[in-house]
Amino acid sequence: MERIATIIDRINTTTAHLVRWLALFMVLTQFAIVMGRYVFGVNSIAAQESVLYLHAALFMLAAGYTLLVDKHVRVDVFYAKASPATRRRIDIFGHLFLLLPSMGALLYWSWPSVRNSWKILEGPLSVGGIEAVFLMKTLIPAFCILVMLQSVSVLIRLLSKRAPS
Repeated sequence: MERIATIIDRINTTTAHLVRWLALFMVLTQFAIVMGRYVFGVNSIAAQESVLYLHAALFMLAAGYTLLVDKHVRVDVFYAKASPATRRRIDIFGHLFLLLPSMGALLYWSWPSVRNSWKILEGPLSVGGIEAVFLMKTLIPAFCILVMLQSVSVLIRLLSKRAPS
């Protein structure tokens, strides 16, 4: 089981290392848009939308890694003062009864929209924009799968009483 958790961790780590470059491209693209608009008087809706696409890809695809390194948002009202055993029980409960079911529901309910978007190769958000909304919608199931996989990895380690690496 530890081997499965390690493979899942590698998948999310590799994904995060690839998509982290999107942050740089996003900043450079936004800088080019601002320079183009205010210095040269040119504007591009597609360039503006590309920042949205880069932002969406960065955050959706890196979510599993965020869970791996335990930097996700957590409500620390009870958790911060709890004993390690209580934290472990809270984490197991949260993964089994909150995170996995919510990701499963999001995957289930978003799939028809994603499928239909691919069927018609859904066009741009705005006139003159990027003609690939279907690609952006594909980030939703990718997000769900990466987070669910990482949740399984965390659960494997929690149930074997080993801390995630």
